[in-house]
Amino acid sequence: MKVLAIDIGGTNVKILATGQTKSRKFASGPTLTPRRMVSTVKKLAADWKYDAVSIGYPGRVVEDRAIVEPRNLAQGWVGFDFAKAFGRPVKVINDAAMQALGGYNGGTMLFLGLGTGLGSALMVRGHIVPMELGALSWKNGSIEDFVGRRGLERLGKKKWRRTVNRLVTRFMSALLLDDAVIGGGNAKKLKKPPRGCRLGSNANAFIGGYRLWEPASARHTIHSPEWSPHDWVTFNENRGQLRSVP
Repeated sequence: MKVLAIDIGGTNVKILATGQTKSRKFASGPTLTPRRMVSTVKKLAADWKYDAVSIGYPGRVVEDRAIVEPRNLAQGWVGFDFAKAFGRPVKVINDAAMQALGGYNGGTMLFLGLGTGLGSALMVRGHIVPMELGALSWKNGSIEDFVGRRGLERLGKKKWRRTVNRLVTRFMSALLLDDAVIGGGNAKKLKKPPRGCRLGSNANAFIGGYRLWEPASARHTIHSPEWSPHDWVTFNENRGQLRSVP
């Protein structure tokens, strides 16, 4: 099966299909409706062959449907029928969960996405557990207030890094983790990942999109029988980071 993976962000929408070597992107933002997203993706991927579609959505998802409108995009996403619009089978998942799946190597793993807010998802024995850790209380606000973009701007890099380290250390202990991956646009602002963690890549979203069509039992290792030989070469050479548009 060839899968088209779509990573929807507040700034850009990035796409990559099984067997392709370089992702493509277009601007998103507050005027992007789901209908325009689908139309633009179809045009951008017109020369690619794909049998199914995976969508990483910036909000809560239940049974392949968005149930909350995104903060940084236009309205109309809740209840939108992506399968009908694409004319192919579609799976929709929270964007942080898709990145978590792409970086998963087995056991119990936590993914944290440092960006505008805080994306989070847990992987347990191949199963995806979407989370909203950013909504938990911390000091006089929420965790997201301190490690999201607002926290970075208010605290400065030095204090922000210390806060990220403290929180990740607590998560590692409380959730009995085997592994933790930190991704998102602000992950690069960490001098080094906290102890016991590794840095992920936004390109892991594409890998997660491919793996979304596998049964949970096939996710205990990084090996995916659905990928092409070229996908495997690229994956192994870059330790899971497919080449993508920056």
